[in-house]
Amino acid sequence: MASPGCLWLWAVALLPALCAAWARGPRSAPAPLPLVIWHGMGDSCCNPISMGAVKKMVEKKMPGIYVLSLKIGKTLLEDMENSFFLNVNTQVSSVCQTLANDPKLQEGYNAMGFSQGGQFLRAVAQRCPSPPMVNLISVGGQHQGVFGFPRCPGESSHVCDWIRKTLNVGAYSKVIQERLVQAEYWHDPIKEDEYRNHSIFLADINQERGVNETYKKNLMALKKFVMVKFLNDSIVDPVDSEWFGFYRSGQDKETIPLQKTTLYTEDCLGLQEMDKAGKLVFLATKGDHLQLSEEWFDAHIIPFLK
Repeated sequence: MASPGCLWLWAVALLPALCAAWARGPRSAPAPLPLVIWHGMGDSCCNPISMGAVKKMVEKKMPGIYVLSLKIGKTLLEDMENSFFLNVNTQVSSVCQTLANDPKLQEGYNAMGFSQGGQFLRAVAQRCPSPPMVNLISVGGQHQGVFGFPRCPGESSHVCDWIRKTLNVGAYSKVIQERLVQAEYWHDPIKEDEYRNHSIFLADINQERGVNETYKKNLMALKKFVMVKFLNDSIVDPVDSEWFGFYRSGQDKETIPLQKTTLYTEDCLGLQEMDKAGKLVFLATKGDHLQLSEEWFDAHIIPFLK
């Protein structure tokens, strides 16, 4: 047994550390993982009724969280215009650089993409694993692309009318592919060969021209890949694309779920393995495109950000 003198010396030696711990007070909870948001077609990073509202809502529910709502361009107008006319591959490369240069993201981050922002952030996960994306939440993202725009959102409707006509005429021409965002995830199930050969974005990230093992490995590194489908969606055609389903090849009437697609059965992207490991999460809501109540968001999305 130690002598009283030794115990006294030991207590004196520990005194500075004990005083410092007392001065610091109780340890605070670690800050939530940062969140990166990418908006959809015709929107901007900081629109007060869309992305701006989402950012504020998350910050309110998760005090101390760092939320980066991506702005593609120098101004909000340029950000909105780029959602129509800036090559998606250029956008993804720019975002990867932004994330790599942000010191607040280096330990990892969650990502949430709205509409086309969902598949764009998936491209970030597949192409740019550093800093690491932990959870990917796709809200109405079209992961197998679209084959039509039944209705166009808000003030951009006149632009969408022009886009619809342009896509129907020549979606896979080199000029349109390189300059029209929506053409880059236009998926014609009747002209599958043309799509595979000429789609410069979606056919690449969906492994339509061969398997990129790096893409597969990087996507499988996600902890969770959450996909939100809007059951009354009047904009996305087909709606099943929001859960990675699509039209059966060769026609545009019958859709099949992800689990019956070649992408899944041959596991070109690792989705089958992720599904079996419980990494794929399929959520559904009865709203129209991107119409989420705060209560639903709080109950179903916030848990993946904690």
